[in-house]
Amino acid sequence: MHVTLRTPVAQPPAQVFAGFTRELFLALAPPFPKLRLHRFDGCQRGDQVEIELVSGPLRQRWTSLITDHGVEPDGTHFFVDEGQVLPAPLRYWRHRHLIEPGPRGGSVIVDALAFRTASPILDALLYPLMWAQFAYRQPIYRRVFA
Repeated sequence: MHVTLRTPVAQPPAQVFAGFTRELFLALAPPFPKLRLHRFDGCQRGDQVEIELVSGPLRQRWTSLITDHGVEPDGTHFFVDEGQVLPAPLRYWRHRHLIEPGPRGGSVIVDALAFRTASPILDALLYPLMWAQFAYRQPIYRRVFA
């Protein structure tokens, strides 16, 4: 299943890319489930992010590896995180973070994610939740990169 959200912001791509820090990662976390950050290396190839999702007594680990990063010829900055250890019911996770030059200056942050569970039906049921989790980020992006 694929989810893509686009958020225009005022700052240029290189500045936005540099702003993807531990502090931003924590600011982007939705209120539910509660997130505990155990490791945040950064957004370059080989970096890892390890979190724990807490929902009442249930705790699940999530580890992502940054598998690629760079700058495209058009000035788009990007990095890709891929799930290594995923919480149930996820079986696959790939999130491309694109920071494209904006049409009138600034940037457009693109969250392009692909995910899978064991069932296409469950994938479809999770789609609105995934969309909402990333739509939650849009006002935060706009405020941070104003």
